[in-house]
Amino acid sequence: MPPVRRRLIFSVLVGTTMLALWLLMYRAVTPMALTPMGLIVLSLYTVLLPWLSIGTWNAIIGFVLLRFRVDPLASLLPQAVAHAAHADQDQPITASTALLVCVRNENPTQVIRNLSLTVDGLVQAGAASFFHLYILSDTNDPQLAATEALKFEAFKATAAQEIDLTYRRRDINEGYKAGNVHDFCERWGDQHDFALTLDADSFMSGSAILRLVRMMQADPQLGILQGLVVAMPSQSGFTRLFQFGMRLGMRSWTMGSAWWQGDCGPYWGHNALFRIKPFTEFCKLPLLKPDRFGPRHILSHDQVEAVLMRRAGYHVRVMPLEDASWEQNPPTLPEFVQRDLRWCEGNMQYGELIRLPKLAFVSRIQLVLAMLMFAGAPAWIGLMLCAGVSATMTSQLSSAFNIDLLKLLFVATLVLFYLPKIASAVDVMCSKKQRMAFGGPGKFLLGVFIETLFSLMICPIMWFNQTVYLGRLFTGRSKGWVGQTRDDHSVAWLSAVRLYWLHTVFGCACLIAIAVNLPHAFVYSLFFLLGLAVPIPLAVILSWPSVGRWMTLKGVGQLPEETMPPKDLLLLELPALLTRQV
Repeated sequence: MPPVRRRLIFSVLVGTTMLALWLLMYRAVTPMALTPMGLIVLSLYTVLLPWLSIGTWNAIIGFVLLRFRVDPLASLLPQAVAHAAHADQDQPITASTALLVCVRNENPTQVIRNLSLTVDGLVQAGAASFFHLYILSDTNDPQLAATEALKFEAFKATAAQEIDLTYRRRDINEGYKAGNVHDFCERWGDQHDFALTLDADSFMSGSAILRLVRMMQADPQLGILQGLVVAMPSQSGFTRLFQFGMRLGMRSWTMGSAWWQGDCGPYWGHNALFRIKPFTEFCKLPLLKPDRFGPRHILSHDQVEAVLMRRAGYHVRVMPLEDASWEQNPPTLPEFVQRDLRWCEGNMQYGELIRLPKLAFVSRIQLVLAMLMFAGAPAWIGLMLCAGVSATMTSQLSSAFNIDLLKLLFVATLVLFYLPKIASAVDVMCSKKQRMAFGGPGKFLLGVFIETLFSLMICPIMWFNQTVYLGRLFTGRSKGWVGQTRDDHSVAWLSAVRLYWLHTVFGCACLIAIAVNLPHAFVYSLFFLLGLAVPIPLAVILSWPSVGRWMTLKGVGQLPEETMPPKDLLLLELPALLTRQV
């Protein structure tokens, strides 16, 4: 089916869903006439409809492809590219590929551990001569920079017989990670055909890298090829639950979105391959309007680079199947929030880029959706605030709202919000092989249940943080690029109180108002307000090593890599895998 027809079908499905939900909400808030409170609720809910409806149909289409297509890739990729994805040693490697590892104030020992195994995989495949490893450092801590230089130079000496390796540290970190990559393109880009981007916490097997290279070799118009990234097994309680939910959500979501996005696919900035010549020529990022500190650089560079590559006439695609490509997720709630807010700031910068000339229509839609992913947070918080305020107006509720329709809309919204995870869970349960990969039906369903409770509590916490942060952005306050703590650690009670006291006050106030004035609605309110009442104990308890170790031993949030650990991951000696072997 041509991409234009797919996008037309998808637009009709999404538009119909948005209209149906909007009409249901309109009828719910106008039993007699539209009141000021009803108008506010209707407006806030309208903001949520695009993201909610698109997620719904991504999930449904993805589920159909996963469940009823023997070879989903054949429906998503050009024939030559899909064939290359299945090829093992049939197609020789002919292109020169640079492996780009971007680091900034990272633990060099962990980076070297991951890279050593990747290089070993390329050597065993007899393809290492076609690759050159570049460690591109933006480290600005002098003491860490000195240690980093010593360790990477030592690694270079030991790896010299297996692969070419270059280590470079920039003194001026202009443009953050995107600037780091483009500095490589300008210095060494003409020596290679492709480049594979890896973050400090990325790990890809040699076979996964070779598959991406073969796929790009098969299509000269392929500019960026994003591999599907999944999480490494973790022993952090918070991370286990988060990445279990992400694993479910990504399966159907990515497959469904690839169906209609086609050659205007996503780029996530790591575990992806790009064609160097057009990337260098067409994907250098523009500067944003200056603030009081001077010109501003784009933080969320990846999607902008994707739309610029597409504007240049090259395809941007994702291979939406799990393929030995991993990343590490933040170990605690505070670290996760910090990363999320950096993405929030970066995505909201897209408002200045939507009107770039000659962008594909789908590319503009993608930039808008990236903004809506975070712009929806104030709408969710506003709806919660409306619920709390409305609870104090019980005498007017029957005239302001149709309670039966609100209940129906509440259930429909909740189901559609979680449909990507529901679709993936059904797909897993329909396959004995997949059920057993997740530890068996019992462990899998227990994990789905616990992760659903976890997600119900985490989502409002994230919405609250994003809402407050968006307010700060509009007043000119920015965090910029902040380093991450990747190692497991405990969150102190006082730290959690300092970070989440405002969330707790807001959540408890709304819950108390509803419990006192509208007790029959209290159970419904827990779905979206409970998380805001308990972020402090949630952040602390899920960071305790004892909780994470217990969850690992009991298989809570168990991933397929823990059931049948791949050889590559076993060599990393991850604590989660070592604990399960005890």
